[in-house]
Amino acid sequence: MIEKSTLAFLSKLSKNNNKDWFDKHRPTYEVAKNNFKEFVEELILNMAKFDSSIGNLQPKDCTFRINRDVRFSKNKAPYKNNFGALISPGGKKSFSAGYYIQLQPGESFIAGGLWQPPTPQINAIRQEIDYNASEFKKIIEDKAFKKQFGTLSDEDKLKTVPKGYDKSHPEIELLKFKSYIAIRSLKDSEVISKKFPDLCVEIMKAMQPLNIFLRRACD
Repeated sequence: MIEKSTLAFLSKLSKNNNKDWFDKHRPTYEVAKNNFKEFVEELILNMAKFDSSIGNLQPKDCTFRINRDVRFSKNKAPYKNNFGALISPGGKKSFSAGYYIQLQPGESFIAGGLWQPPTPQINAIRQEIDYNASEFKKIIEDKAFKKQFGTLSDEDKLKTVPKGYDKSHPEIELLKFKSYIAIRSLKDSEVISKKFPDLCVEIMKAMQPLNIFLRRACD
């Protein structure tokens, strides 16, 4: 399970995001990092029972470094205020639909699907939705999906009609997405609960049909 001390470290880091503080508290960071690593390892094992495509992954294939790339950013804080992992076929460097978990005090969440896929992939997804709209709508209107995510995230959506489609298309709103993702926010109390591993599996099971659809579209 995720320890309270792991969230506590991230909370303190957000208030002391500098190298001197981090170096002094590196032993605490290592404990928190290992806690997250072990959690991801267990999560992969449990998820592989329903999604065999991620069964060979190791935590190192999925977890992101805490160091930020500040070369092109106005925010020069050297560290992320979170621990994150992308559990997807091929790991964090793949372009396959997968499952993402991020721990950050007050802002933790689980997400899944495909975020801002390249043009060939987004075109393939739209075509698959065009051809199989009823199947896609069944997925996002499923009881389990709606319970966990409500609906697809519309934070990344075209205001105009995508190229190649008419504005009168019956599913035009579904075709306007630039990212096909769903997000489930997490309370800190959920994250540090003993039931959190089971909750993660439940959430990610609800995500799986969407991932299967998106992977098929991009194959």
